[in-house]
Amino acid sequence: MSDTASGVLGFVGMSALAGILVTAAVTPALAVTGMAANNGITMFENLPGYLEIDELAEKSTVYAMVDGVPSAMASFFDENREEVAWDYISQYLKDAAVAGEDPRFYDHGGVDIQGTVRGALKTVIGGDTQGGSSITQQYVKNVLINNGVSEAQTEEEKQAAYEDATEVSAERKLKEIRYAITLEKKYSKDEILQGYLNIAHFGGRVYGVQAAAQYYFATNARDLTLAQAASLIAIVNHPEKFRLDYPESEENGAASVDAAGNAVPYAANKERRDYILGEMLKEKKITQEEHDAAVAEPVTPAITQPSTGCSSAKGHAFFCDYVSWEIKNKFDDPDTPDVNEGRELLQKGGLDIYTTLDLGLQNEAINAINENVPKVAEGVDIGSTVVSVEVGTGRILAMAQNKDYSNDPDVLASGANYTAVNYNADIDYGGSSGFQPGSTYKVFTLAEWLKEGHSLNESVDARRRDNWGQFNNSCEGTMSGDGWNPKNDGGEGGGYWSAVQNTVNSYNTGFVAMAKQLDLCGIAKTAEALGVHRADYDPLSQFPSAVLGTNEVAPLSMATAFAGIAGNGTACTPIAIDRIVNAKGEEVAPPKSECTQALTPEVANATAYAMQRVMSDGTGSTSSGRTDPWVPMIGKTGTTDNAEATWMSGASTKVATVVGVFNVTGHVNLRDTYFDAGEAATLRHRIWPRVMSYANATYGGGEFPQVKDSFLNAPQVSVPDVIGLSPEAAQQALESAGFGWSMDGEVDSSQPKGTIGAQNPSGTASRGAVISLQVSRGNGVTVPDVGGMSQDEAENALKSAGFKVDRTEQDVLDPTQDGIVIGQSPAAGSAAKSGDRVTITVGKLAAPGGGGDGGTPPGND
Repeated sequence: MSDTASGVLGFVGMSALAGILVTAAVTPALAVTGMAANNGITMFENLPGYLEIDELAEKSTVYAMVDGVPSAMASFFDENREEVAWDYISQYLKDAAVAGEDPRFYDHGGVDIQGTVRGALKTVIGGDTQGGSSITQQYVKNVLINNGVSEAQTEEEKQAAYEDATEVSAERKLKEIRYAITLEKKYSKDEILQGYLNIAHFGGRVYGVQAAAQYYFATNARDLTLAQAASLIAIVNHPEKFRLDYPESEENGAASVDAAGNAVPYAANKERRDYILGEMLKEKKITQEEHDAAVAEPVTPAITQPSTGCSSAKGHAFFCDYVSWEIKNKFDDPDTPDVNEGRELLQKGGLDIYTTLDLGLQNEAINAINENVPKVAEGVDIGSTVVSVEVGTGRILAMAQNKDYSNDPDVLASGANYTAVNYNADIDYGGSSGFQPGSTYKVFTLAEWLKEGHSLNESVDARRRDNWGQFNNSCEGTMSGDGWNPKNDGGEGGGYWSAVQNTVNSYNTGFVAMAKQLDLCGIAKTAEALGVHRADYDPLSQFPSAVLGTNEVAPLSMATAFAGIAGNGTACTPIAIDRIVNAKGEEVAPPKSECTQALTPEVANATAYAMQRVMSDGTGSTSSGRTDPWVPMIGKTGTTDNAEATWMSGASTKVATVVGVFNVTGHVNLRDTYFDAGEAATLRHRIWPRVMSYANATYGGGEFPQVKDSFLNAPQVSVPDVIGLSPEAAQQALESAGFGWSMDGEVDSSQPKGTIGAQNPSGTASRGAVISLQVSRGNGVTVPDVGGMSQDEAENALKSAGFKVDRTEQDVLDPTQDGIVIGQSPAAGSAAKSGDRVTITVGKLAAPGGGGDGGTPPGND
């Protein structure tokens, strides 16, 4: 069969001539199957001709931005492949593929008749189907493999699809030919060759010329030398035999020697490579000089292992893992639980994933942890985390911990420094079941306190006790606090403390007393509105103890909440991805942050005010004082029972950061634990300032808004009159009205001995104020009211009551006040002793036109 005749096949399509030529080519194969030759054309034309080319599986790459330029962090793939354009492929590769695999490629119409007949004859003689496949036919076979495997859902289905596409049979060969002919009618030769070079298998998990160039020679498909290009195309002929990453295998000729007796590495590949170079010379694609120089080159691969998965991301591996879960969780279809669409997209979708990570801030976080907290320590399963979130967007800027990442069981078993658990994340994002945040959780009680109409300077009875009584819970019913006796971390016995004092000093009893006046369900809902939930997604506990931070949550949840408070009450769900581009260059919608008004701006600003005081005057001042450059910041510290976990959480108006040092498992007191950097419980105050100093320098930070007076100052309310009541009854009356009280000794009073003889203030006072009470000695008299009496009447009344009288005069202009008592001291009703002096002030009418004694005489103006 001449080349001209075979070329006719490319444009006659499904004409009779095409049928005759193809039938002639495949008659030996038809004979093997028992089909009559005269039925060949009909049978052939009835074969399916349209070939759907599914998307190729390509690796996905995760990027972080460095000065606005993407920097690859890690890749994910089942098949290491990166499709490249025609112009990105070296001409050497194109010419080597044609010369070595199908020299008549640009002449035939999809089927090389000469090669097909030769292959068919070999099938009859040799008893199997082999040889003769054109590049188009090889492309068809690879497409069928790709289509079958990509549609399979299980490993068994994938294996079955592969075996079906590569079955050694005449029927499969005929289908392949039919597809090849129709494919050539739809696509140009260059398009088919490009598709073939992008889909071809190069051994192991390496597919396509770009991945092969990078893996075997650490270069790109467009930059390959002639010898390298020929070596790669040699692999296609027999991927396992000619691959270049097993130099010691006998199959690849490790035992071969040259004429001088020297070992020849990769001898099998070199032999095939040199054959291809010879064919390229024969087809006049290279010169004799190029040929000779390439043949003289030894095969010298530079194997570059591709990074797959997050282990290669080193210090950023846990953030990388979070990103992978974000893809898998977003794109999984809940209606197909047996199919992992998200994973398939990540492993095969050829995505470019541009993340929110700030590498500068991330590196500062990693270094701060590594310089303070060991990966492994004797006697304690120590953990440490840093997570930073951008205020107003939810973008995760940093995510680090004191462990090395691996999800390889053998690696995990090799040392306690390895883990696959992301301590910063929820359980469905590769995280743990969470950690107790301790007193950092108190900010939600503070916010609810303000939401329910209380103020920052309003006081509560924060005395330590074990009879807290009933707590209101509108969701789960009234809850008892009796028998619960929480203590303060500093050992304080308690007192009447304002909400600001409780926050600044992190008084446990103060926050329990605040919660006593609130709805426990409301506190939990405030936390949830700000983005806080249990890391295992069980409902938040609403018991009274929960206000002190006993729910296990992920640090990322707390960073989200603090960002919400710093952002005028707008809480944004965390995101790790800014942008996704698929293999076609199309934008794919990434997971979006959902921002909601969790707190009114007024409540958020008042909450932030108290949290600023924590940083200036309270438990967070150590971290604040070490932060440079300094910008206005809010914060809250947290220490759980027995100092098993310690936290420093805070934010500027731009960035929120949570730092933890804690027991991952076990119950070791971190105040009794020391590392090279110091006491374990204090290390949070070394790490947090490092991270926030970088954040402040990079993102800045502004002033927090002013607080409304209504949130700052307690409202004025009536104080019960408790004069004459027993101390117990007086105290109960004041507590019921929301006031504190103090017993400040005794007073002379006309009230019965042992009852309340005096109180201060009386009338009105700030809600929550402490009312001073004095107990009557029972030996006092009450000063009578003599106002409005004449001078003589007043003196007689006072003397009759046992008082001595002093008198002063005061000029008056009203004639009715002349000679009348217009004031007295002590005031009427005051407690006094018999014999005490009472001063009365008597009005004296001033002379007309005068100013009284010492006035200016008339007529001297």
